[in-house]
Amino acid sequence: MIFRLIVTKLKRAFMDLVPIILVIAFFQTLVLKQPLPQMGEVIFGALLVVAGLTLFVEGLEMGLFPIGESMATALARKGSIFWLLCFAFALGFSTTVAEPALIAVSWEAAEIAGSGGLIDPSEDALKKYAFGLRLSVAFSVGLAILIGVLRILRGWPIHYLIIGGYILVMLMTMVAPKEIIGIAYDAGGVTTSTITVPLVAALGVGLASSIRGRSPLVDGFGLIAFASLLPMVFVMGYGLVVF
Repeated sequence: MIFRLIVTKLKRAFMDLVPIILVIAFFQTLVLKQPLPQMGEVIFGALLVVAGLTLFVEGLEMGLFPIGESMATALARKGSIFWLLCFAFALGFSTTVAEPALIAVSWEAAEIAGSGGLIDPSEDALKKYAFGLRLSVAFSVGLAILIGVLRILRGWPIHYLIIGGYILVMLMTMVAPKEIIGIAYDAGGVTTSTITVPLVAALGVGLASSIRGRSPLVDGFGLIAFASLLPMVFVMGYGLVVF
């Protein structure tokens, strides 16, 4: 029974990767017309990806989603908006500041800024710049989740907030230093990755499910959109200060 369950989950993960495999195989054999280099390592690496993806999805279903929903439900039943908003901000901040993709992008941006003469190329200056960028993004995501939770509590239409937010992004793009604009737009993407998305999505669904008159489908989703939007604003503001 257990063996069959494991095989089923591995098969499901493999089917999710099939489109990627087909694309690579098509361009490698028909367009580039070259064999894959180090075929054995590529196949072994693909097997590791399948196993890792299986374990990752299983971990989300067993751990992160339930704990996010249960904590949101418990805080909503407690009836304290203050602690609920504190939890929303802390969750967004802590998951983002530990996001591996954000750490990598922040350090890469620091190295490029140092080599381009925009900041002092010393190691301390690079670390300070990268850490400041991470804190700016993490704070913005925490604030974004807080606003998203307020939207669920108050029943605000999501499209007004999203449209207003992107208008602000466009206005800041006109005045922000050109060296930071690309980083700011990328920051909106790297924040919504492996750690942040599961917990934030579970928070929204759990909160909407526990409040009378709120629909988990209509009101529970949308927090990720805020988490992608506000980092662009804050990183461009960070660029205005640094550059």
